[in-house]
Amino acid sequence: MKNSLRVHAALFTAAFIYAANYSLSKDVMPHFARPFGLVTLRVIGAALFFNILSQFVTKDRITGRADTVRSILCGLIGIACNQLLFFSGLELTTPINASLVQTVSPIVVVLASAILLGEKITPTRATGILLAGVGAALIILGRKTGALPGQDTPLGNLYILLNATAFGIYLVIVTPLMRKYHPFTVLARIFLVGALAVVPFGWRQAAAIDYAHLPLLIWSEILYMVICLTILAYLLNNWALKYASPALTGVYIYLQPVLAVIIAVGLGKDTFTLQKALQASLIFIGVFLVSRKPKAASKPAAATVPLEPVQVQE
Repeated sequence: MKNSLRVHAALFTAAFIYAANYSLSKDVMPHFARPFGLVTLRVIGAALFFNILSQFVTKDRITGRADTVRSILCGLIGIACNQLLFFSGLELTTPINASLVQTVSPIVVVLASAILLGEKITPTRATGILLAGVGAALIILGRKTGALPGQDTPLGNLYILLNATAFGIYLVIVTPLMRKYHPFTVLARIFLVGALAVVPFGWRQAAAIDYAHLPLLIWSEILYMVICLTILAYLLNNWALKYASPALTGVYIYLQPVLAVIIAVGLGKDTFTLQKALQASLIFIGVFLVSRKPKAASKPAAATVPLEPVQVQE
């Protein structure tokens, strides 16, 4: 029970960190920094942190061809693609739109689990996938209501959808590594891979930031992105994956828009309309149906798929 509470506390804290970022990032982009520059700072900072700290915390190392390939895929998909797409999308869309589209990630977890782990998609889950897909499509294809100059809301929403897809796949493929190795060992490897992939895209934007004249508020928000959003949130999520299923971790994304709406409206960064509420309801109902645990099938134990997610003990 205690371990279950720690897992939920870790996932809730990570969800709050992500939710706050939707509004805070809008202060930084595009006036003080561009998206690829921010991602470069985040990933390099996290790569240095985890690779240095892992040398003192554990002697565990990722070995074997299969695990090495998996860790490289995690770095490319979960770090490089995930973060480049997220910040590119957030620059072009609104905080609430981005947080709502992000909630399709649990759907991707289920689809990826079906493809990679052989899990069945029940009629209930299929209905949930359809409803969430309709809700996400309505947001992505919606009018550019309230868009600021230079924003392309539909394109930004599409980037966020691709980001959510990358993150959902990452949650599935990183789980076996998190259950086999120390979290710092895994994070050190995947952030190193992510840094090598991101730097060619973002070093020019990172170098173009006028660091000497950044206001204190902007400095604090950039540090928040590097320390809290990148290091702390990834650490909490990946530690939780040692004890929770990727589906449970994905479902906590479901909480992000609730927190993001409260923060964005409270800071005056966005407005929550009836149209957005209706679109969000389709996604939430869909995610709820998808996250329902299927009834146990009466099949022989030998038919169990390897690496099946472990449920948290309530």
